[in-house]
Amino acid sequence: MPLQLDATFARQLQGADRTLYGGWICSGSPVAAEIMAGAGLDWLLIDMEHAPNGLESVLAQLHAVSGYSSTPLVRVPAAETVIIKQVLDLGAQNILVPMVSTAEQAREVVAMTQYPPAGVRGVGSALARSGRWNRVEGYLPQGAEHVSVFVQVENTEGVENAGEIAAVDGVDGVFVGPSDLAASMGLIGQQTHPEVVAAVKSAFTAVTQAGKPAGVNAFDPAAARDYVAAGASWVLVGADVALLARGSEKLTADFITPELPKEK
Repeated sequence: MPLQLDATFARQLQGADRTLYGGWICSGSPVAAEIMAGAGLDWLLIDMEHAPNGLESVLAQLHAVSGYSSTPLVRVPAAETVIIKQVLDLGAQNILVPMVSTAEQAREVVAMTQYPPAGVRGVGSALARSGRWNRVEGYLPQGAEHVSVFVQVENTEGVENAGEIAAVDGVDGVFVGPSDLAASMGLIGQQTHPEVVAAVKSAFTAVTQAGKPAGVNAFDPAAARDYVAAGASWVLVGADVALLARGSEKLTADFITPELPKEK
């Protein structure tokens, strides 16, 4: 009996009646990934750009979250044809590509995710988890339907071109990265600076006017809610490593600083 793949994140966004909230998996750990997946978040971002992840660890994390309702996205380290092909062949149905600043770059990314003649993705579904080793009927001719492609704008050029990027056929949504955007504006480390926030919101407006969902990461709850009010429909609200760092710091603050009185 032919196997069925899950609906893509793009389709989930299209059918959502509220903002979809996600968690970042940066540890490279399938255990952490499963813990995050069991928390009930809408989606998870498995990161290959800034996390210690290779193909094997991404595959392990995809396995770890597959039994839960949270939808995984994989952020590839760069817009490179071979990397995107390999990640898709692992069975990742949803990818996020960083540092896309022009519509031409976005078109190149889309081509990397589609089989010829529409694109340049190498054909290997019989050998790969993507089509479940030829157990998904019609995977090759319907390959684009099983993949959703999101791109990340992270500098002033990307914000200026956000509408054109979003309008590219095959781009399913645009994610704004305030950290690198702030750096490109000469405000490194100041993601909540009013000028940065204004630039993020201007990108939201351009993306949504193009008919695509705009996303952003915002670990501060107030900032996240402000971005939702401004039009963000998918938001990263925390990361495994950040949760562990803040939680362990709280233990230190509670039990060591100041030191508890010694029992007599």
